[in-house]
Amino acid sequence: MGKLSRKRPAEPFPTHPERGTVRLTAMRSRTLFPIAVADDTSFDAHAPRGPHPERPERLVAARAGLNRALGASDRTRIAARPALHAELLAAHSAEHIARLERDLHGHGYLDADTYVSPGTRAAAWGAAGASVDFAQYLMLERERFGFALLRPPGHHATREAAMGFCYLNNIAIAAYAALAAGAAKVAIVDWDVHHGNGTQAIFEDDPRVLFISLHEWPLYPGTGKASELGRGAGAGFNVNIPLPEHAGPAAYASAFRKLVLPMLDRFGADLTLVSAGFDAHERDPLASMALTSESYGAMAAALLAQAKRSGHSRVGFFLEGGYDLRALDESVGHVTAAMLGTEIPLTRDEPESHFTAAIDETALALAPYWQDLRPYES
Repeated sequence: MGKLSRKRPAEPFPTHPERGTVRLTAMRSRTLFPIAVADDTSFDAHAPRGPHPERPERLVAARAGLNRALGASDRTRIAARPALHAELLAAHSAEHIARLERDLHGHGYLDADTYVSPGTRAAAWGAAGASVDFAQYLMLERERFGFALLRPPGHHATREAAMGFCYLNNIAIAAYAALAAGAAKVAIVDWDVHHGNGTQAIFEDDPRVLFISLHEWPLYPGTGKASELGRGAGAGFNVNIPLPEHAGPAAYASAFRKLVLPMLDRFGADLTLVSAGFDAHERDPLASMALTSESYGAMAAALLAQAKRSGHSRVGFFLEGGYDLRALDESVGHVTAAMLGTEIPLTRDEPESHFTAAIDETALALAPYWQDLRPYES
């Protein structure tokens, strides 16, 4: 079954923002540097011929949320540029790149989910190039944040194949660029509701990259079991936290306190990248989770605080999924507010027992590799 198999009608994007989003306009940056924003109008040219959830309006919504939260705050703009062949080869095979160069023309489909339009190739190559420049910008100083508003998304793309709306794996390309720019270790946290199978496969044998995915299970693409731990030198650095449907803020907060934050502390990355999909939102039409817009801000704030504690304070968010436009607008706004210094705490509510059992299953699978992890109490 494809990614579209659970599609239900999305709510329309509101003409007038709700009160919960308007309040973000008053935020003022407490950072000492401009927030980086990677975006480009060329991403809008990747457009389906008919109805499809991965559509240009998603960026309109994400930009609205980000711009409202940033207000008059300074930003560093990173535009698209075509990725170099060598930059793509870090994460993809030459055969995959050649197939895309051959197939990304006109209108059509690569599979049941993944469409092609006349603007797809330029958008995909431009997003990959922007990902490299975004990562390099974050590595220039010890305290830099940013949001890469990229289309098409990337975390399902493997070394060998496009799938699930994704052609090139933007966050993997960025991670390799950061390693080349001097990072000894990179952490990738993927909170998209769908498992980041492509990112997992690319880094499954690389101990320099810690990959942590929180996702709905079972759901497309059918990977991401707790027992998938990586292989070879990368064993133990591939972490999957599959959660049952209807998981909400309490379940995600528990997973962060018990696993995500302690593991990031232990790993000691020089840069944290986030596959920021917003399709675990309670309003999203492609999944069945129950996160709120504010809970995305809380997870972002927790990751930003952890990066500061670790001494690097470099965090970059990459737009992945999220198909309800109002939810996308609001959630991106809350993540941006967190980057500006707004304190948005993780909930202290206790999750239901079956969510706790799922988190404990991951902890048990990881025990041979990650001993004596101490849950966060705050």
